[in-house]
Amino acid sequence: MTGAELERVMEQITLMVHLLVALALIALILLQRGKGADIGASFGAGASQTLFGSGGSGNALTRMTAWLSAIFFVSSFGLAVIADNRTASEDDLGFEVPVYEPVETEVPDSDVPDIDFGSEGDIPFDDAPPSNGE
Repeated sequence: MTGAELERVMEQITLMVHLLVALALIALILLQRGKGADIGASFGAGASQTLFGSGGSGNALTRMTAWLSAIFFVSSFGLAVIADNRTASEDDLGFEVPVYEPVETEVPDSDVPDIDFGSEGDIPFDDAPPSNGE
């Protein structure tokens, strides 16, 4: 097996473990009862007011949920590392990026434009009404 094939197999195994753990977590969480599910809790039973409820610090379902959530976290982290390693080696995006060379233009000495008032051209200068009231 080459390195690329081994990485592909490891990714598939990690993905399958991730999927199975997620489904098992969903099933375990749905099987568990909530803290207020005891009938005595609604009538003020003293055992339901303790820190961990009337069931103690946790039964097999809660411990199994904790272990599965830890495995789920580790597999999520592993899949993220695999995805990052796969994309980090690809520098080529698959298309050519055009490179333009800068065009040198003449920069004026001042920001104020030069206006030549010597030639009238298309600008009529005698259209203004007379200022003395005539």
